[in-house]
Amino acid sequence: MRQVHALGVDLRDGLHGRSVHAAAKRLRRLLSADGVVLADLDGPVAGHGGRPDPEEVESLLAQVFEYGGNARTRLGDGTTVYAVPLTVADELAGALVACGDPVEADVEAAAALVSDSLDHAALRRARDRIAAADLRTLRAQISPHFVHNALAVIAALVRTDPDRARHLLSDFADYLRYGFSEKGDYATVADELEAVQTYLELQRARFHDRLDITVRMAPEVLPVAIPFLVVQPIVENAIRHGLERKEGRGHISVSGFGEGPLCVIEIEDDGVGMHPDLARSLLAGTGPESRSIGLANVDQRLRAVYGPEYGLVIETALGEGTKVTVRVPRFTRGVVAQ
Repeated sequence: MRQVHALGVDLRDGLHGRSVHAAAKRLRRLLSADGVVLADLDGPVAGHGGRPDPEEVESLLAQVFEYGGNARTRLGDGTTVYAVPLTVADELAGALVACGDPVEADVEAAAALVSDSLDHAALRRARDRIAAADLRTLRAQISPHFVHNALAVIAALVRTDPDRARHLLSDFADYLRYGFSEKGDYATVADELEAVQTYLELQRARFHDRLDITVRMAPEVLPVAIPFLVVQPIVENAIRHGLERKEGRGHISVSGFGEGPLCVIEIEDDGVGMHPDLARSLLAGTGPESRSIGLANVDQRLRAVYGPEYGLVIETALGEGTKVTVRVPRFTRGVVAQ
């Protein structure tokens, strides 16, 4: 089982990854073969051990790629060579060639393992592309509503409270710098929290200080890497659609803590709330466009990075406020803040 897992790691970047030669070596040991060759549709990409003549390999690959089934040949010294197709998403993607009289059923089983690993690698790359595309979309949709209101508040304070206006203008610049940063797809919880606190200070000024803010973050989750711009869109949604419509003072809390192997972040407001059916439609991306963009985007990126079980959880009811929970693994391979 350990060897199977290790093979998946070797092939996590596909047939053209840095560890493909290690995968060939591992397959040779698994099959007790004299030699192993991994090939894509253009020909061999990696091998280990004694290999048949290149023309023999080319002939076997031609048979596999033309007919889609196993191919075998016997060399002059009596050695048998098998070639078994590799598939990704049910499409022919290459072949595994093994020589030295291995058992054909074992070669087929090994090819199935390689195909599964390549399938997972392709899915992972697709998820990364989706996450990157969604992040570009979110950056492009930094709320014009917020930008306009923030600048209006700062302009109004220039004469009445110039010191605060200068402080808020600095906060606004920091917020935009973070929002449009190109340093990577992931940030630490601490970085996200700093951006959120800046955003909330700007909103507090806009609310004429009738917005109460509570931020509590356990030290153990501060260094955890999470997808960039995950928390702020949820906070923005809470203010725009929960607290702006509420009369009197409003309260929003942002908290984070460890829960076993998970990092949990909760954003809760005491605003007007919403019907649970509307919450579900927002996550599905089918709700009112102005409200669904941020939450649906964050939910999709979380699922793309961590898997379908790691989307947002929304608890809400009309007149009862809203609580949005993010649960992600504290450590995930490939999720590293830069």
